[in-house]
Amino acid sequence: MRIVLAPDSFKESMSAPEAAAAMARGVRTAAPEAECTVIPMADGGEGTTDTLIAALGAARRHVTARDPLGRPVTAGYGLTADGLAVMEVAAAVGIGLVAPAERDVMRSDSRGVADLVLDALQAGANRLLVGLGGSATTDGGAGLLAGLGIRLLDAAGSDVPPSPLGLARLARVDVSRLEPRLAGLRIDLASDVTNPLLGPLGSAAVFGPQKGATPAQVPVLDAALARLADVLVAAGLPDVRDVPGAGAAGGLGMAFLSLGARVRPGVEVVAEAAGLDEAIAGADLVLTGEGALDAQTAAGKTPAGVLAVALRHRVPVIAFAGRLGTGIADLGFTACVPIVAESVDLATALREGPANLERAVAEAVGRWLRGELSYRG
Repeated sequence: MRIVLAPDSFKESMSAPEAAAAMARGVRTAAPEAECTVIPMADGGEGTTDTLIAALGAARRHVTARDPLGRPVTAGYGLTADGLAVMEVAAAVGIGLVAPAERDVMRSDSRGVADLVLDALQAGANRLLVGLGGSATTDGGAGLLAGLGIRLLDAAGSDVPPSPLGLARLARVDVSRLEPRLAGLRIDLASDVTNPLLGPLGSAAVFGPQKGATPAQVPVLDAALARLADVLVAAGLPDVRDVPGAGAAGGLGMAFLSLGARVRPGVEVVAEAAGLDEAIAGADLVLTGEGALDAQTAAGKTPAGVLAVALRHRVPVIAFAGRLGTGIADLGFTACVPIVAESVDLATALREGPANLERAVAEAVGRWLRGELSYRG
């Protein structure tokens, strides 16, 4: 009997590899003879790099990058032996790198992401897989583009900073010095965000307030992003402002798309890179999970992505979560299992997450072996 373990992280409690390890211990309790195939998962957000490093056996590299305010920070990414670099923008420009009192979306930029990309190219990367999410920036990726050689110029031909404040003076861009190693480079963007760059569903309006933007700053940010998109098109780059995902990570989606990247659902990108489809083919059971299962699960979250692969192979899936919400009954899971009782306080639940997951898996797999949980695919 073979069981595939493909959880996401349980936020603030355990990483995806830690969750998979807890699941494996639970399986061994219920079915000591079972073979476990461990594939930690992610959907493009924070933790994607660690998950893929573990899944792909990639070497971890560290680089000194610029944080959203231009200060040095040590950021990591993974590089496989065949040249795939896996990284997430949050490693360099994540909102968690800036204390709440210091956050200033108008002065923040994404140059740190260029630091990661350039280091990967120098190390021999021939493909990039970039997780979009968790950024503190809303600069449309101007910092990334500037870091990769594109000059941002005002009407007098002087350089302007890549922050939204600087973009207010942007008149044109010079792309003649764009990093030549980007030509033909395959860039996959992992994201569960489909927002366009501009407008009421765009990056500034939807995500700006989460990064500290005031109601008065949102239209200023939107105008700065529009100006950047306009001058990039005028310089001969494709107009991608309306492509789903262009608004991801403060508009970093737009910048990467203008360089030829493609946006894909994060869980699909990670599943492909980790070989999830091949692992599930011929398996007897799949276990997945994350911190919460609710109506949002179907919108690109890891358990739904794992379920979609398993359904193609008619393999049952049991999902585990710290919290079960509404809207999951008809998704197709064989069972959705809470790992803690509702009466447990949050701090205790987070601290005891691995032990609770191990116990819940042991109980659920035991029930499945006894025929108490039937396949619903």
